[in-house]
Amino acid sequence: MKIATLFGAMSLLSACSMSIIPQGAAQGRATQQEGEWVTGGSPDVSAPQPAQQSYSKTKLRPVDPARLMKIGTDTTRALGTGVAAGPDIATLNVPEAKAISALHSFRTSCSSLVRREDNSGLTQGMDWKLSCDAAKNWPAEDAFRFFTSYFETVQVGDGAAFATGYFEPQILGSKVKNNKFQVPVYRRPANLLDVDLGLFSEELKDKRIRGKVDGTKLVPFEDRAAIDDGAIAGQGLEIAWAQDYIEFFFLQIQGSGRLALPDGSVMRIGYAGQNGHDYTGIGRVMRERGLLADGKTNMQGIVEWLRANPAEGMRIMRENKSYVFFTELTGPGPLGAMGHPVVARTSVATDRMFVPLGAPVFLDMEHDIADGLWVAQDTGGAIKGANRFDTFWGAGEEAAQIAGGMSSRGQALVFLPKGTLSRLFASQSGSGK
Repeated sequence: MKIATLFGAMSLLSACSMSIIPQGAAQGRATQQEGEWVTGGSPDVSAPQPAQQSYSKTKLRPVDPARLMKIGTDTTRALGTGVAAGPDIATLNVPEAKAISALHSFRTSCSSLVRREDNSGLTQGMDWKLSCDAAKNWPAEDAFRFFTSYFETVQVGDGAAFATGYFEPQILGSKVKNNKFQVPVYRRPANLLDVDLGLFSEELKDKRIRGKVDGTKLVPFEDRAAIDDGAIAGQGLEIAWAQDYIEFFFLQIQGSGRLALPDGSVMRIGYAGQNGHDYTGIGRVMRERGLLADGKTNMQGIVEWLRANPAEGMRIMRENKSYVFFTELTGPGPLGAMGHPVVARTSVATDRMFVPLGAPVFLDMEHDIADGLWVAQDTGGAIKGANRFDTFWGAGEEAAQIAGGMSSRGQALVFLPKGTLSRLFASQSGSGK
């Protein structure tokens, strides 16, 4: 895609693959959160609109709050927020193509789902084994029956969903540094450490930090400014070179992308880690300082201002201390938080504390294009809370247009293995509460 088009369409970006350390530090895409712009504004309405397609017309209604079952008081995860039985899957309108794509994606990542701990507390790994085994040889032409056979729906909290979109951008780059390409694309440094604090204290379960060892101390890794100034240069970490710092800055926000090389080939790069510093959305910073004129609060306006004010623009970009490292992707991708490829129009990022990673999800949104069946295969620093989703649309201009315009509210259901609710209700009754 053309770079100008990319920035015209990148108006709603959100947070992407792999877990962010510490909590709240975005490892990837910025987002529009609850009506407040972090990096973007309205989509480019002058851009050609994607072809219309037929999507689910199922209209979900939230269940009576009195039916919500809460286990414990920890509202930072699904059990404490409360869950309730949703409608029978057979009553949902899922287009055949969406069911087939969701079955394929579920099949791809369900082996990891069986092995991993479900941070939401809703399921146990072995709960998924029956459906995972069945998915291996289930015929695609009967995909919807797979979901009706092995799953039941639950509503988490009030089910009120908010969805944004993300895509895979393309910028100019080179595998060789020269006068034209001087912005380094770094691989993950070997001394960048992830620390699971839950290993040291039950109170810190699900809490992680990232840093490096200095003597006998764990200290923060270098921030964006230090890395830009050469803190890790000359260590053989460069996997490529970008032409433009601003373009690469926003590719880092997305968390993955493509480099269009001088010989006409394309190098795909995926998220390999983040330096552990909190993410700061520069769009919000610029708006609060009155730097963006009316009508210029979208991505295109932000980039325009940064180019017109290079010195101050660089200082503002450095206020986002988060820095993303990459790896070259030679197979399918980009990779999501489960280590499996995310699939356009099928994979969705969510908060693992409220949705088991790998679980199917049904969305009924104001934007019909986002309706239907998805598979939760990704996470993100700005994708936090119950029923918060970030839909993946792939690469290319149409993907950029759809993702850029995706800011929609609606209702959501999570698919869990049949019998999950009965077990949860039984455990609640057994607790005497």
